[in-house]
Amino acid sequence: MTKARTDPSADPSQDAARPDPTIREVEPERPLVDVMNGKARWEIPVLDHGFVALVDVMPRLIPEGKTADTAVVQAARVSYGEGTKKVNEDRGLVRYLLRHRHTTPFEMIEFKFHVAMPIFVARQWIRHRTANVNEYSARYSIVPDRFYRPSVENVRRQSTTNRQGGDDSIEVGTAEEFIKLLEDSENLYSRYLELTEQGVAREMARAALPVSLYTEWYWKCDLHNLFHFLSLRMDPHAQQEIRVYADAMYDLIKPIVPVSAEAFEHYRLDGMFLTSLEVDALRENKPIDSDNKREQREWDEKRRRLGLD
Repeated sequence: MTKARTDPSADPSQDAARPDPTIREVEPERPLVDVMNGKARWEIPVLDHGFVALVDVMPRLIPEGKTADTAVVQAARVSYGEGTKKVNEDRGLVRYLLRHRHTTPFEMIEFKFHVAMPIFVARQWIRHRTANVNEYSARYSIVPDRFYRPSVENVRRQSTTNRQGGDDSIEVGTAEEFIKLLEDSENLYSRYLELTEQGVAREMARAALPVSLYTEWYWKCDLHNLFHFLSLRMDPHAQQEIRVYADAMYDLIKPIVPVSAEAFEHYRLDGMFLTSLEVDALRENKPIDSDNKREQREWDEKRRRLGLD
């Protein structure tokens, strides 16, 4: 039980500043530095009105001369114990861990982002359920007047082989018609404002707004799950409008975890996964043993990347 304060005139802040005698405070072995160089945020503009901002990192303070990769090494050596003494370099250990899919050490690093993106991008993004997310609420606040509008050159034609994707640019006339459609939907915003001013609840009025409208959120994720997100959303097959956000996120974290980022590029981003059927086809120099046309196309694409065709 906490003892009652005997001096009624005592300043409570003095007690808050006084160390608890049961807490052992340990000085660092070497000076600590801020991985964000003392800045409140690092921000990159994306699309026409969007941005990705890195607002915090864990660990924020690291030993001088080190990078945040040290948290991966520290966690792994606690887990592996004496066995890690055979690893002479931190870089070698980090690369080993990522190469062999040891995931938990990479969960010891976390990044918190502030992001503004079109709602249709957010709806793709939220499918990655391994982060902590808090989004701007249109129930409580009026949504800002920001809409995504691509250039005519960036309006894409529906792919004939991929139901969810677009390929090359479409004819200029058709692209201009689409831009006009976006303009028409943006014109709903003034009516949205008018009706909320007349008393329509914001939680109802938001239903009339298009998904080209921008939303914002805070998104916190550990490095393991962030790498998984980036491997999918930096892929050339990902939608362009979310890929530019993934690229910006990677540009923000790479200086903080350069060793892990290098391993990620070598083993995930620029690497290639081969199925057992593809290994057999490669070993025996024969077509893949599958009647699935998509599998056949994927194997043909991998062969091109490997320079076998």
